[in-house]
Amino acid sequence: EPHLSIFHLLSSTKMIARTVFLFATLAVSTITAFTSKNAFVRPLSSLKGAESEVAFADLDGENIRVGIIRTRWNDEHVTNLVEGAKEALKECKVKEDNIFETSVPGAYELPLAARFLALSGTVDAIICAGVLIKGETLHFEYISDAVSKGIMNVGIQTSIPIVYGVLNCLDEDQVKARSSGDNNHGEDWGKTAVEMALLKNEALGAGRKMGAMGFGTPTKIEDKSGEKKEKVGFF
Repeated sequence: EPHLSIFHLLSSTKMIARTVFLFATLAVSTITAFTSKNAFVRPLSSLKGAESEVAFADLDGENIRVGIIRTRWNDEHVTNLVEGAKEALKECKVKEDNIFETSVPGAYELPLAARFLALSGTVDAIICAGVLIKGETLHFEYISDAVSKGIMNVGIQTSIPIVYGVLNCLDEDQVKARSSGDNNHGEDWGKTAVEMALLKNEALGAGRKMGAMGFGTPTKIEDKSGEKKEKVGFF
Protein backbone atom coordinates (compact mmCIF):
# COMPACT_ATOMS: atom_id res chain seq x y z
CA GLU A 1 0.00 0.00 0.00
CA PRO A 2 1.19 3.59 -0.70
CA HIS A 3 1.13 4.79 2.92
CA LEU A 4 3.17 1.77 4.07
CA SER A 5 5.79 2.41 1.39
CA ILE A 6 6.09 6.00 2.50
CA PHE A 7 6.37 4.85 6.13
CA HIS A 8 9.16 2.39 5.30
CA LEU A 9 10.93 5.04 3.24
CA LEU A 10 10.82 7.53 6.09
CA SER A 11 12.05 4.90 8.56
CA SER A 12 14.96 3.97 6.30
CA THR A 13 15.87 7.64 5.86
CA LYS A 14 15.88 8.18 9.63
CA MET A 15 18.11 5.12 10.17
CA ILE A 16 20.56 6.32 7.55
CA ALA A 17 20.62 9.81 9.12
CA ARG A 18 21.21 8.34 12.57
CA THR A 19 24.01 6.14 11.27
CA VAL A 20 25.70 9.08 9.55
CA PHE A 21 25.32 11.16 12.71
CA LEU A 22 26.87 8.43 14.88
CA PHE A 23 29.83 8.02 12.53
CA ALA A 24 30.34 11.79 12.41
CA THR A 25 30.21 12.04 16.21
CA LEU A 26 32.69 9.19 16.58
CA ALA A 27 35.06 10.79 14.09
CA VAL A 28 34.94 14.17 15.84
CA SER A 29 35.49 12.53 19.25
CA THR A 30 38.47 10.56 17.97
CA ILE A 31 40.09 13.62 16.39
CA THR A 32 39.49 15.69 19.53
CA ALA A 33 40.95 13.03 21.80
CA PHE A 34 44.00 12.59 19.59
CA THR A 35 44.55 16.35 19.36
CA SER A 36 44.23 16.81 23.14
CA LYS A 37 46.59 13.95 23.85
CA ASN A 38 49.23 15.36 21.54
CA ALA A 39 48.60 19.04 22.17
CA PHE A 40 51.82 19.42 24.12
CA VAL A 41 53.95 17.06 22.06
CA ARG A 42 56.43 18.95 19.92
CA PRO A 43 57.14 17.86 16.35
CA LEU A 44 59.96 15.36 15.98
CA SER A 45 62.09 17.93 14.19
CA SER A 46 61.79 20.24 17.19
CA LEU A 47 62.71 17.46 19.61
CA LYS A 48 65.86 16.91 17.60
CA GLY A 49 66.67 20.63 17.50
CA ALA A 50 69.77 22.14 18.97
CA GLU A 51 68.15 25.36 20.16
CA SER A 52 68.30 26.08 23.88
CA GLU A 53 65.02 26.48 25.71
CA VAL A 54 66.51 27.53 29.06
CA ALA A 55 65.91 31.07 30.28
CA PHE A 56 68.22 32.71 32.81
CA ALA A 57 67.68 35.73 35.02
CA ASP A 58 70.40 38.35 35.51
CA LEU A 59 73.18 36.60 37.43
CA ASP A 60 75.87 38.34 39.47
CA GLY A 61 78.89 36.07 39.63
CA GLU A 62 81.40 38.70 40.69
CA ASN A 63 82.47 36.66 43.73
CA ILE A 64 82.01 33.22 42.17
CA ARG A 65 84.94 30.96 41.31
CA VAL A 66 84.39 28.44 38.53
CA GLY A 67 86.55 25.52 37.47
CA ILE A 68 86.40 24.19 33.90
CA ILE A 69 87.63 20.67 33.24
CA ARG A 70 87.71 19.89 29.54
CA THR A 71 88.71 16.91 27.42
CA ARG A 72 91.39 16.91 24.75
CA TRP A 73 89.43 14.31 22.82
CA ASN A 74 87.40 16.03 20.06
CA ASP A 75 89.50 19.08 20.84
CA GLU A 76 88.07 21.48 18.26
CA HIS A 77 84.45 21.05 19.30
CA VAL A 78 85.26 21.06 23.01
CA THR A 79 87.25 24.27 22.59
CA ASN A 80 84.20 25.94 21.03
CA LEU A 81 82.05 24.82 23.95
CA VAL A 82 84.56 26.08 26.51
CA GLU A 83 84.78 29.44 24.77
CA GLY A 84 81.00 29.68 24.92
CA ALA A 85 81.06 28.90 28.63
CA LYS A 86 83.71 31.55 29.25
CA GLU A 87 81.70 34.16 27.35
CA ALA A 88 78.70 33.37 29.53
CA LEU A 89 80.79 33.58 32.70
CA LYS A 90 82.08 36.97 31.61
CA GLU A 91 78.50 38.07 30.93
CA CYS A 92 77.66 37.02 34.50
CA LYS A 93 80.50 39.24 35.81
CA VAL A 94 82.76 36.35 36.79
CA LYS A 95 86.31 37.70 36.95
CA GLU A 96 88.87 36.17 34.61
CA ASP A 97 91.13 35.42 37.59
CA ASN A 98 88.26 33.43 39.10
CA ILE A 99 88.10 31.00 36.19
CA PHE A 100 90.34 27.95 36.42
CA GLU A 101 90.75 25.63 33.44
CA THR A 102 92.49 22.30 33.11
CA SER A 103 92.25 19.34 30.75
CA VAL A 104 92.07 15.55 30.83
CA PRO A 105 92.52 13.05 27.99
CA GLY A 106 88.89 11.99 27.56
CA ALA A 107 85.40 12.06 28.98
CA TYR A 108 85.93 8.99 31.16
CA GLU A 109 88.47 10.95 33.23
CA LEU A 110 86.11 13.88 33.89
CA PRO A 111 84.34 12.59 37.04
CA LEU A 112 87.54 11.82 38.96
CA ALA A 113 89.16 15.12 37.96
CA ALA A 114 85.98 16.91 39.01
CA ARG A 115 86.10 15.17 42.38
CA PHE A 116 89.72 16.22 42.91
CA LEU A 117 88.86 19.84 42.14
CA ALA A 118 85.70 19.80 44.26
CA LEU A 119 87.59 18.39 47.26
CA SER A 120 90.26 21.09 46.91
CA GLY A 121 87.71 23.60 48.19
CA THR A 122 88.92 26.26 45.77
CA VAL A 123 85.87 26.64 43.50
CA ASP A 124 82.14 27.27 43.85
CA ALA A 125 81.13 25.28 40.77
CA ILE A 126 82.69 23.06 38.10
CA ILE A 127 81.91 22.66 34.41
CA CYS A 128 82.87 19.32 32.85
CA ALA A 129 83.12 19.80 29.09
CA GLY A 130 83.49 17.08 26.50
CA VAL A 131 82.09 15.57 23.31
CA LEU A 132 81.16 11.94 22.68
CA ILE A 133 80.16 10.80 19.19
CA LYS A 134 78.62 7.41 18.57
CA GLY A 135 80.76 4.96 16.63
CA GLU A 136 80.30 1.38 15.43
CA THR A 137 80.73 -0.31 18.82
CA LEU A 138 79.09 -0.05 22.25
CA HIS A 139 81.96 2.12 23.53
CA PHE A 140 79.77 5.25 23.18
CA GLU A 141 76.97 3.83 25.35
CA TYR A 142 79.28 2.57 28.09
CA ILE A 143 81.27 5.81 28.32
CA SER A 144 78.19 8.06 28.17
CA ASP A 145 76.48 6.14 30.96
CA ALA A 146 79.56 6.01 33.20
CA VAL A 147 80.42 9.69 32.73
CA SER A 148 76.90 10.99 33.37
CA LYS A 149 76.51 8.92 36.55
CA GLY A 150 80.02 9.76 37.71
CA ILE A 151 79.57 13.51 37.30
CA MET A 152 76.20 13.42 39.07
CA ASN A 153 77.68 11.43 41.98
CA VAL A 154 80.54 13.90 42.44
CA GLY A 155 78.08 16.76 42.81
CA ILE A 156 75.91 14.88 45.30
CA GLN A 157 78.87 13.63 47.35
CA THR A 158 80.76 16.94 47.55
CA SER A 159 77.86 19.46 47.48
CA ILE A 160 79.74 21.33 44.77
CA PRO A 161 77.61 22.03 41.68
CA ILE A 162 78.99 20.02 38.77
CA VAL A 163 77.61 21.02 35.36
CA TYR A 164 77.24 18.18 32.87
CA GLY A 165 78.79 19.80 29.83
CA VAL A 166 79.21 16.69 27.72
CA LEU A 167 77.54 16.44 24.32
CA ASN A 168 76.40 12.90 23.49
CA CYS A 169 75.70 12.94 19.76
CA LEU A 170 75.07 10.46 16.98
CA ASP A 171 77.23 12.25 14.41
CA GLU A 172 79.47 15.27 13.97
CA ASP A 173 76.73 17.38 12.40
CA GLN A 174 74.77 17.18 15.67
CA VAL A 175 77.87 18.30 17.54
CA LYS A 176 78.42 21.30 15.27
CA ALA A 177 74.78 22.33 15.64
CA ARG A 178 75.22 22.43 19.42
CA SER A 179 78.71 23.88 19.77
CA SER A 180 78.78 26.84 17.43
CA GLY A 181 76.98 30.07 16.60
CA ASP A 182 73.89 31.06 18.54
CA ASN A 183 73.33 27.46 19.68
CA ASN A 184 76.58 27.01 21.57
CA HIS A 185 75.48 24.98 24.59
CA GLY A 186 78.59 26.08 26.44
CA GLU A 187 76.88 29.41 27.10
CA ASP A 188 74.07 27.67 29.00
CA TRP A 189 76.60 25.65 30.96
CA GLY A 190 78.44 28.79 32.06
CA LYS A 191 75.26 30.45 33.30
CA THR A 192 74.13 27.24 34.95
CA ALA A 193 77.41 27.08 36.88
CA VAL A 194 76.93 30.62 38.20
CA GLU A 195 73.28 30.09 39.09
CA MET A 196 73.98 26.85 40.95
CA ALA A 197 76.98 28.35 42.75
CA LEU A 198 74.83 31.23 43.96
CA LEU A 199 72.16 28.77 45.04
CA LYS A 200 74.70 26.69 46.96
CA ASN A 201 76.15 29.74 48.70
CA GLU A 202 72.69 30.96 49.61
CA ALA A 203 71.69 27.59 51.00
CA LEU A 204 74.93 26.61 52.73
CA GLY A 205 76.59 29.97 53.33
CA ALA A 206 79.43 31.59 51.46
CA GLY A 207 81.93 29.41 53.34
CA ARG A 208 85.46 30.04 54.46
CA LYS A 209 88.10 31.96 52.63
CA MET A 210 89.49 30.03 49.68
CA GLY A 211 93.11 29.56 48.72
CA ALA A 212 94.62 29.64 45.23
CA MET A 213 92.59 27.93 42.53
CA GLY A 214 93.51 24.66 40.90
CA PHE A 215 96.00 21.81 41.44
CA GLY A 216 99.54 22.14 42.68
CA THR A 217 101.61 24.01 45.21
CA PRO A 218 100.36 24.69 48.74
CA THR A 219 99.24 28.26 49.42
CA LYS A 220 99.22 29.95 52.77
CA ILE A 221 96.00 31.60 53.84
CA GLU A 222 95.22 33.46 57.00
CA ASP A 223 92.27 32.29 59.08
CA LYS A 224 90.24 34.30 61.60
CA SER A 225 92.66 33.59 64.43
CA GLY A 226 95.51 35.13 62.50
CA GLU A 227 97.42 31.86 62.30
CA LYS A 228 98.74 30.79 58.90
CA LYS A 229 97.93 27.34 57.57
CA GLU A 230 98.91 25.61 54.37
CA LYS A 231 96.16 24.98 51.89
CA VAL A 232 96.68 22.55 49.02
CA GLY A 233 95.07 23.64 45.76
CA PHE A 234 95.32 22.62 42.14
CA PHE A 235 98.09 25.07 41.29
